[in-house]
Amino acid sequence: MYSSYYNLKAKPFQLKPDPDFFFGSTGHKRAMAYLEYGIAQEEGFIIITGEVGAGKTTLVRNLFKKMESDKIVAAQIANTGLNSDDTLRIVAAAFGLPYENLSKAGLLIGIEKFLHQCDQNGKRALLVVDEAQNLSTHTVEELRMLSNYQTDKKPLLQTFLLGQPEFRKTLLGEDMLQLRQRVAATYHLGPMDSSETKSYIEHRLNTTGWNNDPSFTQDAFAAIYNYTGGIPRKINTLCERILLMGCLEELHSFSDAEVNAVIHDIQQEYDMPIIELEIPDVSDTTSNISEKKEAGSELRKMDDRLIKMESSISSVLELLQKVLSSSKVKKKPQKRKPRIMKFNTRPHIKQRSQG
Repeated sequence: MYSSYYNLKAKPFQLKPDPDFFFGSTGHKRAMAYLEYGIAQEEGFIIITGEVGAGKTTLVRNLFKKMESDKIVAAQIANTGLNSDDTLRIVAAAFGLPYENLSKAGLLIGIEKFLHQCDQNGKRALLVVDEAQNLSTHTVEELRMLSNYQTDKKPLLQTFLLGQPEFRKTLLGEDMLQLRQRVAATYHLGPMDSSETKSYIEHRLNTTGWNNDPSFTQDAFAAIYNYTGGIPRKINTLCERILLMGCLEELHSFSDAEVNAVIHDIQQEYDMPIIELEIPDVSDTTSNISEKKEAGSELRKMDDRLIKMESSISSVLELLQKVLSSSKVKKKPQKRKPRIMKFNTRPHIKQRSQG
């Protein structure tokens, strides 16, 4: 909706990880260097951790984009809240192998044959496991066991583990010693600073053909950074709402006032009060009246928020109607043929009755 209003080729702040929008901040460049180092080493585990929405998945997809597909067979899995046997099925499916109605032994035999076949064809297999913080200890051990498949000279499978910061605690467990010994490199992807946040926003806008419409003041960039903390996904979510609001309000410049107004709306939407209804004690009249007043006040607040949400929805519908009406081709009014009234011009002769 707002893309056409601001003459943008696409939505610059979509939440879907897209390597075309990859921004090389200091942290993302270092993380990419570790991934490329791991590829060059051809062995071991590479571990990248970061906060939710830090850009780990986009990082890996950018790596896939740069890799030579004729030399590496890569697969990525994100469904990690499974037991070890189901995880093996997910791994087999990610590499395009049969997995239905197979025992654990059958899955392992199939994976091993596939890895040897890749080596014979001059290719290396790379497994990327996203959301690694959800892996159980047994599942992590099962993935480590896959790294035991090797030739006399090198391992047949290399694994990248991407997870949230709590995954680092999992790695420090006593039963993770064997995995730690096989980790070739590890890096924690932190948030961007204020200057990188500004550059990140401008980069995504420029990628979609931005011509400084809409414009952002320095105070607007500062307000965005203060709210998002430099986390890419939070920046995308906030900027998406800012541009939508600008489209509805027909704005072409954003200051901290507009940014803070959108932030306030977001906070109102996700900060709904929880009202606990209790049977009042009729013996305590004063307390009963006070509780009714508080409940009434909370209900009025909810009504106000619902009214604001209804108003926002109405604005969206109104704008949609304008877009639809402007896209219709105006039809030329058809000329009506003049209606011809017929009148009886013959004289009316009254016949006399004969006697």
